[in-house]
Amino acid sequence: MLSSALRCLRPISSTLVLSRPLAHQMDPNVPRPVETTIRTKLSQALNPEHLEVINESHMHAVPPGSESHFKVLVVSPQFEGLSLLQRHRLVNETLKEELSTCIHALSIQARTPQQWSSDPSLAKSPACMGGSRHDHTMAEKLKAGTD
Repeated sequence: MLSSALRCLRPISSTLVLSRPLAHQMDPNVPRPVETTIRTKLSQALNPEHLEVINESHMHAVPPGSESHFKVLVVSPQFEGLSLLQRHRLVNETLKEELSTCIHALSIQARTPQQWSSDPSLAKSPACMGGSRHDHTMAEKLKAGTD
């Protein structure tokens, strides 16, 4: 696994397969190390039946190509019998290294297979309120990506 500093680097080139089309233009030939790490860790830890990892950084006050704001949809049988808070804790624990280094914001939708089959929709993200401008750790996380 790459060190957290390497995963925070801005993309250069690679191929990415997406499960949903993106609402904005992103070069499919650009590597996304943070997105890839999120996908890998959640897949290994939660064995999801359905997983979506969406980079929403473009919706926020960050430089182009950033990987700082994400939405994840995780549908896993491991969530059966767990409260929403417990599910979120599982996801946060799985991504704790990234949350402490690269990821500024993570929106989590954690569902059981039964919940997903009855409502296979993804909630829309709210508009950016500019909160990262007041977060001193955001500058450090972005700087880690340029070193």
